[in-house]
Amino acid sequence: MIFAYVAGADKLLLQDASGDAPLPAMAVWIDLFEPTAAEKDRVERQFALSLPTHAEMREIEPSNRLYVEGASTYMTATFIARADEPNPTGEAITFILVGRDLITLRYSDPRPIGTCAARVTKHLPQPNSGTEVLIALLEAFVNRMADILEKASLDLDGLSQLIFHERPTARRRRLGDARDLQIVLKGLGRGEDITSTVRESLISLTRLVRFLVQNLDANAAWDNKEQKQRLRQLRSDIVSLNEHVGFETQKTMFLLDATLGMINIEQNRIIKIFSVAAVIFLPPTLVASLYGMNFKHIPELDWLWGYPYVLTLMVLSAAVPYLFFRRKGWL
Repeated sequence: MIFAYVAGADKLLLQDASGDAPLPAMAVWIDLFEPTAAEKDRVERQFALSLPTHAEMREIEPSNRLYVEGASTYMTATFIARADEPNPTGEAITFILVGRDLITLRYSDPRPIGTCAARVTKHLPQPNSGTEVLIALLEAFVNRMADILEKASLDLDGLSQLIFHERPTARRRRLGDARDLQIVLKGLGRGEDITSTVRESLISLTRLVRFLVQNLDANAAWDNKEQKQRLRQLRSDIVSLNEHVGFETQKTMFLLDATLGMINIEQNRIIKIFSVAAVIFLPPTLVASLYGMNFKHIPELDWLWGYPYVLTLMVLSAAVPYLFFRRKGWL
């Protein structure tokens, strides 16, 4: 699909770019979403450029992501997508500046694209240019990542409460601990996925912004001083988010270690119960073994109260270790 945004008085107007007709001459932003081969060919012919393939967009070498080819500046960055779903991913998006026009090539639908599109179709500060739209897009992506990190931080706080809060009763401890820790491990895994993907996005975005500033400086292509200031502020925001990601990563690792420690404690408690039970039942087993031997002369065999005597001895031999362990606090 091709979405064409045409310059208006103080905003961009979305026009239908379907079919084989040439793209609007006054288009400031051409957005290609999962384009077909024919749609890519239309854009390449009209703007005299070569669009990267989906595989090329995924390459991680900076030289394959940030480069100038003729009159076109190519910039590819990885952004977090599907952050609200169980399995967030990183998706590559290519931004191409051709003169005063911007072309975006993407195979996913991250929320900032829609947010920025809604914004520029309502009001776009002058001048209407591809550089202005690109800066607005980058700001939308940074704001989105800040929101994702804020939610991830709140989720980690909830997991921390789940790990360290006191269980009110022994029954809750017996029935709830193992299930709660499984939930915690899954939550920590998701949190690590989000923070690592956001970190990858921020690193990629840092390179893109640095390259964009250098390119605009080299070509004196700034529309106004405000754009340079906004990109400077954007780099500052990215640095702050990187620091926050580092903090969240450390917190995630701490909670993971604490959870594994809780699991080890729970396992040790279970093993201790089995060990104590084995010790308690060992003396009665010994008594039963003694009177189960096939010797002819065992005095108690002829006693009238021999059987109750042995049963009482077995109960007492089990009760004494049990009371001892209770007094020591091992049970």
